[in-house]
This record gives sequence, C-alpha cells and structure tokens, in this order.
Amino acid sequence: MCGIVGYLGHREAYPIIIEGLKRLEYRGYDSAGIALFDGTDLKISKTKGKVSDLEERSEKEITTSGSLGIGHTRWATHGVPNDVNSHPHASNSGELAIIHNGIIENYDALKKELISRGYTFQSDTDTEVLINLIEDVKKNENVKLGKAVQIALNQVIGAYAIAVFDKTKPGEVVIARLGSPLAVGIGEDEFFIASDASPFLEYTKNAIYLEDEEMAIIRLGKGIKVRKIKDDSLVVPYVQELQMNLEQIEKGGYEHFMLKEIHEQPRAIRDTYRGRLLRDEAIIKMAGVEDNMKKFLNANRIIIVACGTSWHAGLVAEYIFEEFSRIPVEVEYASEFRYRNPVITENDVVIAISQSGETADTLAAIKLAKSKGAFVFGVCNVVGSSIARETHAGAYTHAGPEIGVASTKAFTTQITVLTLIALRLARAKGTMTSSNFRLYLQELELIPQKVEQLLKVDEHVKEIAKQYLLSTNCLYLGRGYNFPVALEGALKLKEISYIHAEGYPAAEMKHGPIALIDDRMPVIVIATSKGHYEKVVSNIQEIKSRKGKIIAVVTEGDTAVKEIADHVIEIPESEEAFSPLLTTIPLQLLSYHIAVMRNCNVDQPRNLAKSVTVE
Repeated sequence: MCGIVGYLGHREAYPIIIEGLKRLEYRGYDSAGIALFDGTDLKISKTKGKVSDLEERSEKEITTSGSLGIGHTRWATHGVPNDVNSHPHASNSGELAIIHNGIIENYDALKKELISRGYTFQSDTDTEVLINLIEDVKKNENVKLGKAVQIALNQVIGAYAIAVFDKTKPGEVVIARLGSPLAVGIGEDEFFIASDASPFLEYTKNAIYLEDEEMAIIRLGKGIKVRKIKDDSLVVPYVQELQMNLEQIEKGGYEHFMLKEIHEQPRAIRDTYRGRLLRDEAIIKMAGVEDNMKKFLNANRIIIVACGTSWHAGLVAEYIFEEFSRIPVEVEYASEFRYRNPVITENDVVIAISQSGETADTLAAIKLAKSKGAFVFGVCNVVGSSIARETHAGAYTHAGPEIGVASTKAFTTQITVLTLIALRLARAKGTMTSSNFRLYLQELELIPQKVEQLLKVDEHVKEIAKQYLLSTNCLYLGRGYNFPVALEGALKLKEISYIHAEGYPAAEMKHGPIALIDDRMPVIVIATSKGHYEKVVSNIQEIKSRKGKIIAVVTEGDTAVKEIADHVIEIPESEEAFSPLLTTIPLQLLSYHIAVMRNCNVDQPRNLAKSVTVE
C-alpha cells in the first residue's frame, strides 16, 4: 500500500528521495515524510497530504544536506492520515528511525508491554510500536541494529517491508520484508531502496528483490548481506537486470497517466502476444504452458483467483476457457477463497492474476492452493514480483508500468494472455478445428489495430460525458463475454469519479435493478452484433419505455440500437470472444472524461492505492 524509498551513497539523498516518492505516490498518497542524516543529526519532516506538500514543508524544515535518507508516502491503515501518524517514525531515544509498509497485527499487545517498560507513544500507528520494540531489543539484548531488527521481527505477526536507520551507526541501513515488496538498487558504492524499481531507474539497472522473511544489512564500503529472519542463515542474493526504462513511467505529454495508459493499449496488447502468437506458423508458443501441458490437460477444473479488475479479467477468461478448451472454470475473489476452506485437489489448476504481482489476498490464495497440492500458474505484469516467484509457472503480460491507480491496460493484457492460453489448450485437446484456430489467431493479431481505430472516438465520448457528469447513479449492462466488461466499466466510474455505479447481466435487470430506472438514470449497455443481440435490444427497449437514458456500445453499422439509444459509440467488428478487448475502451474513456470534468484526481482517487499489499 505505501511507498518506501531510501538512499545511501555519495550523492545528495534529498532530491533522490523526493523524486522517488513522487514516482511511488500511486501506492499511497494521504501523507508523506522524509528523514535525512547529515552526518551528525537525523532530521525528520512529515505531513498530511501529498508528496508536493511534503516537498514544500521539508524545504523549510530540513536545512542541512546528507547522503543518507529514507522517505515514505502513505496509505493509512493504523491511525488517521495526519502529521503525527505520517512516517518516518523515531524511537523514544530519537536514535532510530523507520519507514514501514504493511500491518503489524499484534501491535496492541506489544504496545502494552512497551508502555509497561516506560515507553511513550505519540502516534496511533503500529509502526511506532515496531521501532520502539527494535530499540528495546537493541538495549536489553546489547546487540547491533541488524540483530535487533531480526529478534524484533520474530516477535511480530503481520506483514511488512521496512527500512531502519540508527544515527549512532552512520552508513548503514537495515531492511526486511514479509508480504510487502522491497527492492534494492545496486550502484557504484551506493544503494537505493524502494517498493519497486521506479525510483532508481536512472541510476542503476541492477536490482535485488528481497524474498519473504528475508532481511538485508546494507553498509557503505561493505556491500549488502542478506539473511533469513527466522534462522539467521546467509542468502546469496540474485542480482537481476531491470528491463524498464525511465520514459515508460513518465506521462509522455498526456494530462494524466490513466489517459496515457488507455492510449498505450494497442502497443501493450501487441507486446503481450509478441513472440507467443505465431500466425504464419499457426502456433502459440508459451513456455510456462508448454512445460506444464499435462497439468492443464489433466485438470478437473481451472480455478481463477484475483481481486478487483483482475477478477473481471478472470470472468472474461471463464467464458473463453470453457468455450475454447472445454475445461470447467471457477472464478473466485482471492479475499474470500483464502478464508473459505475451499475444496482443492492435486488435479486442479489455479490461475492467479495480479497486475502488481504483490496483491496480499492473491498471494495468500496461492499459498493455500499450493499447500493442497494444486498446480498454480501466475499471470502478472511486474517482473520479479512476489507472485512471479511464488507460483509454479506463469506468464507476464508485458503491459509496461501502469501508474494510474485505475487499471486499464492491465485488464486488456490479462485477457490477451488468458486468451492465448485457452487457444493453446484448445488445440492440444482437439476442441477447436485447425481452421477455426487459424481464424482466431488472425483475429487476435488484428485487435491492436482495431483498438487504435477505436481510440479515435475519444472526442465523441467526451461530448457524451459532458451530459452525465452530474449523475449520482449509473447502470452498466452486458451479456455473455461482455457481462464482465459491464462490471469493469462500473468499477472504473466508481473508482475515479465517485459516482455510484453497478454492473449487471442485462437479463437480470428485470429482477430488481429496473426499479431504479427513471429519466435521470444513465444506463450503459454493451450491445455488440454477435451474441444475444436481439435479447439485448429487447432490454434496451424496456429501459427506454421507462425513460432511462441509453448510452449504447454497438458494432459498426448497427441500425436497430441507433434508433432507440440516446447515444451510440461504435466499435469495430470482431469475434465475439475478443469483443471485451474493444468494448472496454469507450467505457474507460467515459469514466476518465467524467472524472476530469468533476475535478477528481484521476490518477490518485481518494482512499485507493495501486498495489494492495495488506488485507
């Protein structure tokens, strides 16, 4: 949830920390803070609000320079967003400082114990409890900082990514992770610490990603030592070369990251199937699938686990897998799956979907499935993420960095990967003819070109948005493959414009939601020409007879819906199974433009964060 940044080396730490926090602000943005060590004293500045508020405040409060610093941008868990609860937090002595992403579940019991020993607390956070626990261990056990962190972490229950500094030991930072991501950039006698690699891309391409229950002691002139928290055993860290570049995480002339990422979808979809979809050879080549083909072909069922937008992509995949490869599919909210004591066997395949690869509930669902003997296949975007490391095999989406909190290209690239898998299994099982397989490969290869064409409706969608920016409720309807798109469209509108919206299967409208329809209710209906078209037209007529306002997404050349709807957005014709890759585009644009017109913060909607790494 929160963003962590740290630096120790030979450069000025302050600008690196501030710029790094700006790049990580998608992870949380209700408060921020920085601690800078000038060689003598530790200066801390923190505030409620965004990183820009911190920058304004810290330039007044931190008057010295230094080459060691830590910073934090917060999504509040324990304690409301305010100056006091903001990170970094200092220990009672003022010698130790910490930044923390995660939740310490047993903080209350630890806090009571520390209070009984004379410790006092200024904030409502679990993090202040942790730093004082580390200090208490350090004093009472008479150990160095690294050992104190290790002992303290063995007493806590919960999730964390932390960076701890002791001003009596300059040139050293201790970090650790359990359930929350943490990366270390390795430079020439300098080190960068961050929740992901974006803060240090221009300084180094070499990075170490800590695994769960690992800690590292970073010392200038002595390098980095990684150890297991539980048994203190040394770990040989794997240094990997980053593929991301700085240009990918900048806006590139767009007003918002979300709009940039909507327009990046043609490239993102191409990158996702590039090297996998070989149309001329009529094959799909995916190592993670090929190497485990028997697992897929012998599966009694596929269980898809995911959260949010990724769950909607999983729903689309359910239709595709069952249609193409004839394997039964269940789609589960990871947050419910992990607590339901589900029936899982060794003959099940679990597909876990997550943009970040760090979603806490999805990671927990993976571990549960593995403990039951299931084969687990991951679909994520971030190379080296926890899900990529925790699953037995998987496939990256290659969407590139997605900074906007509301997912756009993650959704379409996840569907693309899952479609490739379903097609490959269909050929292996013989549930699809060779001619149909070739047809689908050809059609899928044309999708990026059709998305490019579809993006030209932007101004038309903007004009429609002007008429509904003051709406307070909205319905989204779809059938078949496009029912999940209706859910996703409603989620986008809720996320970034704060308009209440609900998605339904069109046929379910008569079972309750139709009572809501009046002349102030906009209803977005996905009415493509293939798949239940006549029935959807009938649903539209039912809405219109009750004076509802119809915004219809239709296939080019449609005539029947045009006569009924108040507004029509045309999409290129495609195979029905691939239509979600197109129908979602105008819904993303509609949500975007309504949110902008309502003066909402599109890239950083209130109360949300990009990567949900806590329960």
